Amino acid sequence: MPEPSSAKPRPFLALLQRDLLLSIRRSGETLLPLFFLFAVVILIPLGVGPGPNVLSLIAPGMVWVAALLSSLLALDQLFRSDLQDGTLEQWFVGHSSGWAQLLARLLSHWLVSAIPVITFSPFAAIMLHLPVDALPILVLTLIIGTPALSLIGSLAAALTLTTRGAGGLLPILVFPMVVPLLIFATGAVALAAEGHASSAHLGLLLAFTILNLTLMPLAIRAALKLNLE
Repeated sequence: MPEPSSAKPRPFLALLQRDLLLSIRRSGETLLPLFFLFAVVILIPLGVGPGPNVLSLIAPGMVWVAALLSSLLALDQLFRSDLQDGTLEQWFVGHSSGWAQLLARLLSHWLVSAIPVITFSPFAAIMLHLPVDALPILVLTLIIGTPALSLIGSLAAALTLTTRGAGGLLPILVFPMVVPLLIFATGAVALAAEGHASSAHLGLLLAFTILNLTLMPLAIRAALKLNLE
């Protein structure tokens, strides 16, 4: 007697669980974002000096630089192993649209690269003497902005999937596209640190992320299919 459909795991959830388990088994992928975060926190004061006034000014930018570097980790292999073993072709075979596989992969990349940074960013910011009142805004900008960061990086990975030396091209493609994101996010935190309202910057950041959430998956899917032709 066939099992009821409610007992069967949904493809998206099953794929997401598989990708997360693979990332956890490769423990380096989950620890590297934290390594980048605290490497930035430790090394930057050595270069600019330990003065709290200077560090509090650059704290938002430094945390966001760590988030950007974390999003670039393993981008070169985000879809490459699927292309090499033929899994990527199976995403679009027959009536399969590939959406479940793609969205599961994008969400798992965000969870692995962004959640550790979001979780430990308040500790890093305190080490950089960011005012405590600005910590909620910092975490909020990371929650709002890191999905767009992950999507932009994923598009760059899809566009360079069959390109030799793609690892060197990824930062060149990603950095120009994330400039508005960094401006809106760091501006919001800086205003909060000075005691001013940051709602305008947060609104622009949210609009930028919504735009990416709407368009980027379509562009990534098209780029992946183009690599299979």
